[in-house]
Amino acid sequence: MAELWVANLGRLPYAEGVALQDRIRTARQTGAIPDCLLLLEHDPVYTKGRRSERADLPMGDDWYRAQGIEVAETTRGGRVTYHGPGQLVGYPIMAIDDVIAYVRTLERAVIAALAEEDVEAEVREGLTGIWVGDRKIGSIGVHVSRGVTMHGFAVNVDCDLQPFEWIVPCGIEGVRMTSLYVESGRTGAMSCFRKRVAYRMASAFGLRQRIVTPERLLAAVEPAEAVPA
Repeated sequence: MAELWVANLGRLPYAEGVALQDRIRTARQTGAIPDCLLLLEHDPVYTKGRRSERADLPMGDDWYRAQGIEVAETTRGGRVTYHGPGQLVGYPIMAIDDVIAYVRTLERAVIAALAEEDVEAEVREGLTGIWVGDRKIGSIGVHVSRGVTMHGFAVNVDCDLQPFEWIVPCGIEGVRMTSLYVESGRTGAMSCFRKRVAYRMASAFGLRQRIVTPERLLAAVEPAEAVPA
């Protein structure tokens, strides 16, 4: 059975996470490494997807930065969303041949992990992301280049939801955000939920999970970077 390498990266600035994805995706495109899943949290940041509009950040970029929240452009699909501590971000770096099927599999994996926390989530017709009733708990936005993915999903575990109130999340007016903590009342769920997501991701894609350290992952990536293009 093919492997899914899973690396827990802790907390990273957004730009560092993107740069790391770029390096790993290049190695995946050359076949130097198997499919990977990076699990992490970001410093507070609003990310603008390719379809973002100025109205999605109504206060203006400088106001958000004054609140201590970075504003960053990104190559993923979708519009504006927020990342911050207490939110689990997953970046699958995977070789795929069907983008729609890939996104649907991501959704199923996250929904299954939430179900194990006794949170009943679903996708909603015509809307992006993952929902608990009329409240949004997770976002999905991907980018595919030469058949390999980057970006991925974000699930609110026990993060501060206030920054979502200052934007139009994912371009959906009036959306209410929620989290695993709000829905279950449980604190300290990040470590357990991170493991559930990794297991469900591997299972959904028919892969065998292999936990690797960031150092092991980068050690496998570096030889591929030394090969002339």
